[in-house]
Amino acid sequence: MQFKDKISMKYKRILLKLSGESLMGNSNYGIDPGRLNEYAEQIKELQLMSIQVGIVIGGGNIFRGLSGSQSGFDRVKGDQMGMLATVINSLALSSALNKLEVSNHVLTAVNMEPIAEHYSTVKAIDFLEKGHVVIFSAGTGCPFFTTDTAASLRAVEIKADLMLKGTRVDGVYTADPEKDPKAVKFDKISFEEIYDKKLKIMDLTATTLCRENNLPVVVFNMDKKGNLVKVLKGENIGTLVHN
Repeated sequence: MQFKDKISMKYKRILLKLSGESLMGNSNYGIDPGRLNEYAEQIKELQLMSIQVGIVIGGGNIFRGLSGSQSGFDRVKGDQMGMLATVINSLALSSALNKLEVSNHVLTAVNMEPIAEHYSTVKAIDFLEKGHVVIFSAGTGCPFFTTDTAASLRAVEIKADLMLKGTRVDGVYTADPEKDPKAVKFDKISFEEIYDKKLKIMDLTATTLCRENNLPVVVFNMDKKGNLVKVLKGENIGTLVHN
């Protein structure tokens, strides 16, 4: 049996969570075409490995609802603006995947046809089983919920084997490694330890959804090209969070 086949059997279906900020590349705002294409190329590799891929992208590179509310926006309106930002990012990724001839669909939590298709679990799973990449956008469709929570929810709904949280940092640390040079990285950590140590890998709602539904999460540096495939090959990349 080839290694590729072993991977496909272990992780038949995954949910990849990407931060909107990472799409900025070295810019301070918007979408960096180079970074976008790098992500699309890595996602194509997963499709070629016969792994079913669902994706949720944040919108922080364009607008973040919570930050908007702190600047005077109504929180509900701010979150709705944030949902639209995730749709913009999702359409951009979809376009990059199309250029690489990767079949994909953008599904939105709120009805936005003809821009994208309205989400349903049955439709999403059907696309995944046909080998299409599915990009879930507009969060949960409700204010006050983060895109991490949306990612956890969609992962549970589509019965993903694993959730991958791509960040700028290469795993979970005892403290913020960008601020504390003495921070130590965990190779593995339980959800219980995440609570006890008050580590913020995701918001509490997202973390609890994963824990209660026995959904393991790998936190890793998505900005380093090749890391996505390495994680699924079982290499010691990132941090595994589990029950």
